[in-house]
Amino acid sequence: MSSLYVENFQIGYIFVANIIASLLTFIVLSPNYIYLNWKFDFGLWKRMMRYGLPIMIAGIAFAINEQFDKILLGKLLPSYVAEAEVGVYSACYKLGLFMVLYRTAYTLGIEPFFFSHASNENAPQTYATITKYFVIFGSFILLSVIVFADLIKYIMIRDASYWEAMKVVPLIILANFFLGIYTNLSVWYKLIDKTYIGAYISIIGAVVTLVLNFLLIPSMSYYGSAIATIAAYGSMMLISYYFGNKYYPIPYEIKKISGYLLLSIAFSVISFYGFRENYIVGISLLILFLYFIYHNEKETLNRILKRKSN
Repeated sequence: MSSLYVENFQIGYIFVANIIASLLTFIVLSPNYIYLNWKFDFGLWKRMMRYGLPIMIAGIAFAINEQFDKILLGKLLPSYVAEAEVGVYSACYKLGLFMVLYRTAYTLGIEPFFFSHASNENAPQTYATITKYFVIFGSFILLSVIVFADLIKYIMIRDASYWEAMKVVPLIILANFFLGIYTNLSVWYKLIDKTYIGAYISIIGAVVTLVLNFLLIPSMSYYGSAIATIAAYGSMMLISYYFGNKYYPIPYEIKKISGYLLLSIAFSVISFYGFRENYIVGISLLILFLYFIYHNEKETLNRILKRKSN
């Protein structure tokens, strides 16, 4: 292994690792290509382009939402502070990882499920139930990470000089949660082959990101970037809900979903901005939130427990 080592190659190894992983995947799957019927189906190609191109545009807009805040921080702030501000913001942004992992794992598993159940008569009700429980678990993760953020930072952000940006952590976690809810709410335009609407929504999110970053960074630095991120994903979530209700109505339990979301946000604000690092208050709020979940979902939980006992 030492003969393969290249000094100071650093992040280059990440790219090499990705190339090797992709190559191995291709090699493993290559026998399947032998059995393909090699014929160009123009009709299928047109349907794929009509479905896929808007998703590609949405992906570009998503990249703007994810990355341009750091780029614009470096461009819009004075040069003598830009590098430091980007550094502390990027470091504390990592604490949103828990919500990103939850959202990503959920998305990878749920989209095939949505498509496989699209023809079922009770599909809308199933989608509504899944979204409710996504919000319940996500709200709990949101509150848990924010309550223990100042302990987690010792593991994920070892350099104390980066901790000055911790104040944006709740906004970043909430923004990623909004993106997860948007993923749930956006399934309708994929099911009815109106992916172009998804592209429009993503473009609106990208515009919100760019405009607010340009307006807020000069006066608020990375705090302005965090506000822009949460505004972009929040607007995408609300727009998707509005148009979804119009084109593919799903009977979401809006009162319950809003209740879980707003209560977790309120408890997060109290814990982080009112009683930060007071874990007696933070854990008490977590327990209270769990009780709120049990009180509202006890019938479902009791049915699950009875089924398991049988």
